[in-house]
Amino acid sequence: MEHDISLNIHYSLPDDMWEKMGEVYASMPYWAGNKNGPQWTGEDINLWASVEPGGIQIAGTMPNDIWEEWYDMLKDKLTKALGYEIGEPEDGYEFKYF
Repeated sequence: MEHDISLNIHYSLPDDMWEKMGEVYASMPYWAGNKNGPQWTGEDINLWASVEPGGIQIAGTMPNDIWEEWYDMLKDKLTKALGYEIGEPEDGYEFKYF
């Protein structure tokens, strides 16, 4: 299944927060590294992340049954690491840094 979401993480995030975010990315299942940007791969899994003006974008393919747990885990870990609630701006989650 195709997924394409944006998170309320602005590109103006302080450097120390980017480091924390990188640690969270690397701790997630299916982590494939940061060769051409953060990527997660596996059987029927090919996700990537990029920094966009509207927030961090994560897109690609992942089976829905894996996605639900993976995405919840990512948001929880990022919330703990960055110190504010992470979610999709269209769902009312606000940016902390601009």
